[in-house]
Parts: sequence; C-alpha cells; structure tokens
Amino acid sequence: MPVSDSVRQGRDVAIPQPALVNLYGCEIGDGTRIGAFVEIQKNARIGGRCKISSHSFICEGVSVGDGVMIGHGVMFVNDPFPRATAADGRLQTDEDWAVVASTVRDGASIGSNATILAGVTIGRCAMVGAGAVVTRDVPDHAIVAGVPARIIGDMRDRMAASAETRDAAATGAACYAPASSAKATGGRISHAASP
Repeated sequence: MPVSDSVRQGRDVAIPQPALVNLYGCEIGDGTRIGAFVEIQKNARIGGRCKISSHSFICEGVSVGDGVMIGHGVMFVNDPFPRATAADGRLQTDEDWAVVASTVRDGASIGSNATILAGVTIGRCAMVGAGAVVTRDVPDHAIVAGVPARIIGDMRDRMAASAETRDAAATGAACYAPASSAKATGGRISHAASP
C-alpha cells in the first residue's frame, strides 16, 4: 500500500509508516499527520494540521477542512445506494454511479469507528461521538452521538470553563470562542432541532 506519486502533499506532512497506507490522487495539506492503514482516495482533500488516525477510510468526494481530527477506524461513504453490479448484471464501473460528496469543516472532530454517510456536512468545530452513524448534516459546534447521530450538546458549553479554552479564545482560535460569540453561527444549538 503506497503513497502514490499522484498525491499532492503540503509541507511537513507526516506519514510515519508510508508503506502501510494507500493514498492516491488526493491532496494533503501542510502539517497533517496520517496514521497506518489509512486509505485516502482520488479527488479527496485533507486540509492542513489535521490528524487522520489509523484504519480510517476517506473516499473520493470527501473534503476535510483545516485542524480536523479523524479518529481510528472512521469510514466515509460516497454512494447512498451502493451496488456491485449494474442492471445488466456486469460489475459496475465509474460510469454506472455518481460520487455524492461530503464535507468536514474546519476544527471538527470525529470519534473512532464513526460512519459518515454520503452527502453529509459536519459543521465547523463540531464533535461526532465514537461509533456514531451520521446520516444528516451536523451544525457548527454541535456534539452528536448515537445511531443515527443526534445532537446531545454544544462544544462551546463543554469548553467554556477550561483554562486552555480561555487562553485559546484570547488568541482568537475559532473553535474555542466562548458561547457569547454564538451569534456568528446563528445562536445556541437547539436539541429540538436534532435530525
């Protein structure tokens, strides 16, 4: 499993075990770290300063923003109705289906073994719990968990009290802004709005 010559890598990309990944036709941003047994397919984009943990699969059509954490064994899906064969019984080719893109916005975190279905957007600084199955868009700053994933909280509330968060907010780090800055994303997250 190689890192293909077709991969566009930024500066200081870390792939500690390059013989144990499968990367081809994708783009990897500056300072990103990629663990063992990761596959990133053609036409996928990974932003800068991301952490892609081992055993994750990032398929064609996935766009990952800057500063995103992808836990171990995270799976993305790019076809809502996958089939092995076409109507005439032959194996499907690229011409027989269309990629449905998904987006992970800056600062989001996705827990281990989560599955992200086709066509989903995970909002800026959102948190997806381990093992979640994300079937619908996740708002900025939302915490989602479960099968299917549902909103269970707001990251701004969870992080407001820590000294690290206060220090990061003072420097303008977007994901660490206090809850009082919620107007930038339309206000508080309502659990009632959960899909």
